[in-house]
Amino acid sequence: MNPLILIPARMAATRLPNKPLADIGGVPMIVRAWRQAVASGLPVAVAAGDAEIVTAIEAAGGRAVLTDTDLPSGSDRIRAALAAIDPEGRHDAVINLQGDMPFADPGLATACAALLHGQPDCDIATLIAPEAGVEDRSNPDVVKAVVALAEGEHHGRALYFTRSTLFGDGPVWRHIGLYGYRRAALERFCAAPPSPLERREKLEQLRALEMGLSIWAAVIPDAPLSVDNADDLAAARALAAGT
Repeated sequence: MNPLILIPARMAATRLPNKPLADIGGVPMIVRAWRQAVASGLPVAVAAGDAEIVTAIEAAGGRAVLTDTDLPSGSDRIRAALAAIDPEGRHDAVINLQGDMPFADPGLATACAALLHGQPDCDIATLIAPEAGVEDRSNPDVVKAVVALAEGEHHGRALYFTRSTLFGDGPVWRHIGLYGYRRAALERFCAAPPSPLERREKLEQLRALEMGLSIWAAVIPDAPLSVDNADDLAAARALAAGT
């Protein structure tokens, strides 16, 4: 396979406006995320919704593509950037990394790429991690993945994703919102309208499942820090400062 990493980013975040350019130890957050992606060894570009993001990435020596600010989702943004970067279709897989994970291990991208390569029936690859604590189980902000995993296995097919509390005993897997798409699956997904379960749970990956696309998930040890609000930003700055 010939994967490409794309990082969607836009300035108009509801809970933390101008988030991509938030300063973390003297470096804009989107630049930190881009650097982590570059360390994977795969080609990387940022799918930017605003010119300020393009400027920041290019100043750091990276590549960014300006996309329509009004695109409805990160998936639509990476699709637009992919069409601009690679109209010939040389990249048959796209890894969608999040610009608000400034310390994500570079191995997360390669884990998604490896899952696509190793599972021929996998249309979309993603990642899961063990719950951080029992409080995750009832927290609607923590998305749970229902995955067909036998004991000792480290990847399996995802059957559902939910914000609800899961019934019964057993491990609860926390979904990490990174995706690897086969290019044809990304095109199909973005061409389809939002689905009923997607609208109900506010989880766009449910659209893929309702369409019949196969999602596989690989287990990683811990969820990377995701900066969604002011408290997360303070934690990221403390991490950058080594405190």
